[in-house]
Amino acid sequence: MTNFVPKLADFDGNWQIDRHIKDRRAPQLGQFCGTASFHARADGLAYHETGLLTLGSAAPLTATRDYLWRWQAGRIHVDYPDGRPFHNFDPAAPGAHHLCAPDAYSVTYDFNDWPRWLARWRVTGPHKDYTMVTRYKR
Repeated sequence: MTNFVPKLADFDGNWQIDRHIKDRRAPQLGQFCGTASFHARADGLAYHETGLLTLGSAAPLTATRDYLWRWQAGRIHVDYPDGRPFHNFDPAAPGAHHLCAPDAYSVTYDFNDWPRWLARWRVTGPHKDYTMVTRYKR
């Protein structure tokens, strides 16, 4: 359980991102450094991140992600930009699973050091085997 329970509006604004990736299949390490923004729109918060992604010894690449975060029935729903559901979680017990057959994604959010927070992903399956930790700060 977490001490701080965020509301959707608490995420609004700009964040710095530091992400570390450990790919057990390659094996290689990765890092993403960039920014994320949450901006209000009628149906929730539009999430956009951009930054540099380095995987192993390869040259850095510009990488972006977009999602829609919205509030529904006491849960935060994270959807893809086209409206398909990605995952949802209870902010008081912030964990979720997503099956992208045949691979499985599990995330745990940690809000205990708010306004610094993090997302820990574990991805497993026949095609993927990695952990990813993303740290957010204002």
